[in-house]
Amino acid sequence: MKPQVFSLTDHDADTAPQRAGIQSVEVGFSLLEVLSTSPGPLMLRDLAASAGMNAAKAHRYLVSFQRLELVIQDAGTTRYDLGPAALKLGLASLSRIDGVRLARQRISGLMEQIGQTLALAVWGNQGPCIVHWEESPQAITVNLRLGDVMPLLSSATGLCFSAFMAARQNAAKVRLKGLLKDELANAQKLNRKDLPASMAQVTALLDEARAHGVARVVNTLLPGVGGFCAPVFDADGHMALGMVALGSLATFDPSWHGKVAGPLKAAAAQLSADLGYVAA
Repeated sequence: MKPQVFSLTDHDADTAPQRAGIQSVEVGFSLLEVLSTSPGPLMLRDLAASAGMNAAKAHRYLVSFQRLELVIQDAGTTRYDLGPAALKLGLASLSRIDGVRLARQRISGLMEQIGQTLALAVWGNQGPCIVHWEESPQAITVNLRLGDVMPLLSSATGLCFSAFMAARQNAAKVRLKGLLKDELANAQKLNRKDLPASMAQVTALLDEARAHGVARVVNTLLPGVGGFCAPVFDADGHMALGMVALGSLATFDPSWHGKVAGPLKAAAAQLSADLGYVAA
């Protein structure tokens, strides 16, 4: 019996390197990873150094990433940042999280019940990020878009994540504390009388949200607008997302136990239970 002879066909030759991976893709991704964890846009030299490559090599990758809209460069500062294609990929990934998918299925029914604009938010690199948005027939004019990062002190979404992530997720506490201090300093610089003036006042706001099981703002994010955000927890007790309701104070009930806060909290609690969360 003759021994079998195996040969590498043209097809196999084409696919073998792909199975092994393409090193240049992995090297280039390190630049995107640096940008995703950076607090803001970066100069070429700093971006390259953080990714462990020289500036000339990094520039070649960045030219291609710009063509694909994964990266943009500010013409004035020459700094690089993540582009619209990166945002689309991130939002698509976030929208596939089980909690977000389940929440989206329930938004329409909840909107019929409370009659206000609803949104979903998850925690991103720089804070709570809007990943889904549905306007009610009583829609208010807001300058918000999918992918927007919400402020921690002036939005119900930000207060909700600050209150309930810090209470349950130790890993988030340090990052949250730094972001809250930065926003507090900026509010003081702008002389915002409608926002907390000290960390003690911030703590009081977060305690209030925990006591009611939902965060609230009135006239802080936008004049004449009220908002609530209720936390949704996963099976590990971590805050998976926030369910947000907002509307004009002409029709929006801002009371803690009113016709907006009550159904919103109930919907968030039911979704938490469906994700395996067991309240203590």
